[in-house]
Formats: sequence, structure tokens, C-alpha cells
Amino acid sequence: QVQLVESGGGLVQAGGSLRLSCVASRNRLSAAVMSWYRQAPGKQRELVASITSGGSTTYADSVKGRFTISRDNAKNTIYLQINPLKPEDTATYYCHVYLWPNYYWGQGTQVSVSS
Repeated sequence: QVQLVESGGGLVQAGGSLRLSCVASRNRLSAAVMSWYRQAPGKQRELVASITSGGSTTYADSVKGRFTISRDNAKNTIYLQINPLKPEDTATYYCHVYLWPNYYWGQGTQVSVSS
């Protein structure tokens, strides 16, 4: 079992920046694919960024150039740097870990962007 705890969300003005963090309770997640999803009110949860064990990254088209995902395997932590923020980034952001054959979700952290 893996517990994931996100932090770093908040209320920010458009054009600002945030860094979200997700700490995993378990060591040795270097083989895991780690991702950030988000869900806005009334919308489906969507994948925004992923990073593989080798450090390869993928991003949703809507966030390319503004979001940066990274991981620190020694700290069992992944990060999501968001800059600049837009009002459409308002959502609950969830950390997700896929370690075959299981996957885990965090409880989410709220990001609200005012225009």
C-alpha cells in the first residue's frame, strides 16, 4: 500500500506560479510511473503530466510550456511547477502512482486561479 500526500495548492492570481508536491509513504518507487491529474468542477479528471522511471515526461497539450513535472526518488516525491497560472487551471490536482500491477491516488490539493 502507498499513501500519497499532496501539498502546495492555494489561491493565486493569474500569471502567478505554484509548485505542487506529492510525498509517497513508501520507499523504492523509482520504478513507478508518477503523474499529476486534475479535475475541475463539472468536468472529468484529466491527465496533465507524467514522468517515467527514466525521467521521460509527457504533458497535456493544454499545459505544455507552462507545467513542469519532476521527481526526486531519494525523497519519494514528485513535483509540479506551474508558471504562469491561468484561470482555466483552477481544479483539484491529484497525484497518481502506477507501480505494476497497482496504482494509487492522493487526496488532492486545490488550486484556484483568479483573473
